[in-house]
Amino acid sequence: MANFFTDNPDLLFHLKHPLMKKIVALKERDFADKDKFDYAPMDFEDAMDSYEKVLEIVGEICGDIVAPNAEGVDAEGPKIVNNEVIYAKGTQENLDALVKAGLMGITLPRKYDGLNFPIVPYIMAADIVSRADAGFVNIWGLQDCAETINEFANEDQKARFLPRISNGETAAMDLTEPDAGSDLQAVQLKATFDEKKGKWFLNGVKRFITNGDGHVSLVLARSEAGTSDGRGLSMFIYDRNHKAVTIRRIENKMGIKGSPTCELVFKDAPAELVGDRKMGLIKYVMALMNGARLGIGAQSVGLCEAAYREAVNYANERKQFGKSIIDFPAVYEMIARMKAKLDAARTLLYETSRFVDVYKTYMHISEERALTKEERTEMKYYQKLADFFTPLLKGMSSEYSNQLAYDSLQIHGGSGFMKDYPIERIYRDARITTIYEGTTQLQVVAAIRGVTTGGYLERIREYEAMPLKPELHGYRRILIGMTEEYEKAVHTVVEKKDNEFIDFHARRLVEMAGNIIMGYLLVLDTEQEDRFRTSADIFIKMGRSENRGKAEYITNSTLDDLGFFKPVN
Repeated sequence: MANFFTDNPDLLFHLKHPLMKKIVALKERDFADKDKFDYAPMDFEDAMDSYEKVLEIVGEICGDIVAPNAEGVDAEGPKIVNNEVIYAKGTQENLDALVKAGLMGITLPRKYDGLNFPIVPYIMAADIVSRADAGFVNIWGLQDCAETINEFANEDQKARFLPRISNGETAAMDLTEPDAGSDLQAVQLKATFDEKKGKWFLNGVKRFITNGDGHVSLVLARSEAGTSDGRGLSMFIYDRNHKAVTIRRIENKMGIKGSPTCELVFKDAPAELVGDRKMGLIKYVMALMNGARLGIGAQSVGLCEAAYREAVNYANERKQFGKSIIDFPAVYEMIARMKAKLDAARTLLYETSRFVDVYKTYMHISEERALTKEERTEMKYYQKLADFFTPLLKGMSSEYSNQLAYDSLQIHGGSGFMKDYPIERIYRDARITTIYEGTTQLQVVAAIRGVTTGGYLERIREYEAMPLKPELHGYRRILIGMTEEYEKAVHTVVEKKDNEFIDFHARRLVEMAGNIIMGYLLVLDTEQEDRFRTSADIFIKMGRSENRGKAEYITNSTLDDLGFFKPVN
């Protein structure tokens, strides 16, 4: 009997981070629900015990059901029958198991039949599910939509829709259109209010919609006639029970094949406005996308874990020239670097999740009562960190998932190119992570603010000041040197006062910051448990080498260089 939680001690390590005490106290409002719900925790230890028990259930379901079903789901895929998506047999078995275990409303309040868990254990569950089958997490993991409803919808909408999701119904976010991919300001699906009926109706087409036949969908639509930018867009809830949407097709994708990606045609589809008109993109989609990007970070880390484990297992089993290939330096170096990147991505994932947890919980508390001055200050502090770290996480972890899948397949050699081994599927599944919910290039556009405003540097200085054991001071000295190099590179770019020049070097600067931040996080993990020392050592050396190359490129770069890269008409 496999268990994808208990077989990975790194998960429990991150679950027990010291900041969880604050997170749990805030989330549980000092355990006010203990007298209202018999499953509400009595205190911090009781809450943590609940998280562990639930994650053990997730781990067991993933090890015994989801992972064994993954290959069959990849081969079968979903289909359309009578204008409804029918999941692959294995997908439905996965979903039934998680619904039966009560794992569909993990973060939702108990009054909506949820478990009221913080973001951290939810993201940990997504990490585990993604290791088992990265495609399936796109069905189970769209609980982000429920979070958005909980955050912005009115009480009547919450009371009607959230218990449905907690009790097993699926969700979708309908954003993308044929001519509006990354540029969501170009969305044209129309929302028209019928004065006589007192209802909104949607008309138009949505494309590349993950789990497009979800029971409850959040739809971005143009509510303001005559507009052409984001200020004319609003957010709506569409209920599949209205049967007013035609599923034109399910896309035939390279990977995550168990996850139905649909093209949808809305024809006089009744819908409900969420929040205020004109705020659909500016406010609600931004919150929804940030939650989704955190989810893709978890998906990417789960894929990293799966790719790493496949590489280690195969390298131990495969013998060449009289010994296991893991004994050859060319292979064991690859595997060691893979583990360093996996640990780096995971520690960044949970650091970001903790930041989101604190500020989101304060935001919900502010709707119940006025925050104190200290609480408002703390909320703003963590919100800023979450805003800076989320695109960094999504960009870096998704790139790592592709790198680890590539290296793992390479270790498999010709066998990895065949469908006989899971790595062939993992390799295809990983490819989408750098593309959807905003490409790596768009994450850089979001993350560069953390560079130019000094946001990353400020947090790096806080890491630098944290206490360390004497034997770890050498790593801090290296990271201080990398920070000085980073500062000089930022100054070199910013002093040109040319936005195009900043954009040109943005990815280099963001990745330099990321290497320093993940280096510090690994050292701080090593401070707690020495087993992270190898990954910290390898990752910091890799990061120093990479940053030096980027810094040298920036130092020797001028505005004239932009001309060499521009397309010739």
